[in-house]
Amino acid sequence: MNPMTLRIFLHPLTLAGLTVVLAACVSSAPPVVKPVAATTTPVQRLAAVEAAAGPDDKELSVQPLRDPQVEDLRQTALTQRQANDLPAAAASLDQALQIVAGDPAVLQERAEIALLQGKWSEAETFARKAIDLGSKTGPLCRRHWATIEQSRLARGEKENAVSAHAQLEGCTVPGIKRY
Repeated sequence: MNPMTLRIFLHPLTLAGLTVVLAACVSSAPPVVKPVAATTTPVQRLAAVEAAAGPDDKELSVQPLRDPQVEDLRQTALTQRQANDLPAAAASLDQALQIVAGDPAVLQERAEIALLQGKWSEAETFARKAIDLGSKTGPLCRRHWATIEQSRLARGEKENAVSAHAQLEGCTVPGIKRY
């Protein structure tokens, strides 16, 4: 570079003009908008469902007798779920549902597997069927509605999730007081 070019390039007014031009280029660029990622994982959604069921010693909870074959399939599905083999767990529960299609507990467990798989609509469908066939009170009822709530939140349906949460609140009924 020759001294004359260097002097023009470093001249304060030239630098100020160059700064203004560069600033205009930077400010005219469109802002970068990052998409908002869903931060709640399927495992966290299931944890919310399990927390909603919560044990309550003061609440009446009825546990029906189960077909031994269905109970074995439920236990197999639980083991498979714990091993993170969700497709196998779903298949075991589907097999149990072929034996007892109207068992709300099996339907709920199947809904929870669908929730873990990120199949939000499927999870809600199983939970709704369980509600239609099962008890309208107690821990299982809360699990149904919490599954529906989490499914709707995952799909971005916040208003509908609020209505599911309101239903969840109505599932708690105090037990019988004995004197």
